[in-house]
Amino acid sequence: MKLSARTSALLLVPPLLWACNALLGRLLAGTAPPLTLNALRWWAALLLLLPLGWGALATAQRRSELRQRWKSLGLLGLLGVGAYNALQYLALQTSTPINVTLIASSTPLWMLLVGALAYREPVRPAQAAGALLSMSGVLLVMVRGDIAGLAGIRLVAGDLWMLLAAFSWALYSWRLARPSPDLAAARRPAWNWAEFLLAQVLFGLVWASAAAATELALGATLPTPGWTLAGALLFLAVGPSVLAYRCWGLGVAEAGPATAAFFGNLTPVFAAVLSALALGQPPQPYHGAAFALIVAGIAVSNRR
Repeated sequence: MKLSARTSALLLVPPLLWACNALLGRLLAGTAPPLTLNALRWWAALLLLLPLGWGALATAQRRSELRQRWKSLGLLGLLGVGAYNALQYLALQTSTPINVTLIASSTPLWMLLVGALAYREPVRPAQAAGALLSMSGVLLVMVRGDIAGLAGIRLVAGDLWMLLAAFSWALYSWRLARPSPDLAAARRPAWNWAEFLLAQVLFGLVWASAAAATELALGATLPTPGWTLAGALLFLAVGPSVLAYRCWGLGVAEAGPATAAFFGNLTPVFAAVLSALALGQPPQPYHGAAFALIVAGIAVSNRR
């Protein structure tokens, strides 16, 4: 399938916003407990989504549609809302940004693996080659152009959390593209995008809130309220949550999960550039080379 300009644009927005999310999550690591931060983020997103997706709750019949599909929506909410970002924030507590981003770059491989095992989706040689090209670009950024830097990478507990996060995102994307029967075709309720995302957030918040409550019960402290935290949560709710998920859902539907995963690999590239700008350091030549490799991976993966 050839990528249109519209589909490419849809799939470029999420990695840019998720790069901002990673940068902000790192800055808030010592301010808000990771699972609590994830829950607060999605509660804020819920407030934004309610006026947009209220139709899903407006009548008894619409609410019944949600209850009848609680298993499917509960799984989507767990994977996309309750797990992925919570695991990422948790990973950043003990792992380094380089390891977390490197492990996140394995998502295309998880996409291909889940597709092959769970959905009998054959892996084309072009997809495998594209995955290698894209991951090479991500590695180049993470080692700052010095391949010898790979020798210094060591796995810690946070790396395992991020590995689980990447697997969770692969499952979530496939569940969007290949929904369960009660969310597919004529059996899917007449939800618009906001209503469908609201449904996921409602069920996902059950998981996210339970995880945050457990974290606080085990001794974590609530973040100190303030304008900085409020501004951060507002951005996380609008950008990486509502807008990014909207674009990602459309992009996955148009291009497929495997192709979308290659665009996800642009996240560490954007994060590297944003971090460099935030620190007053200009991008280096290897940033351009890495970007070229990742774009080449996207192009190769779409060749028949």
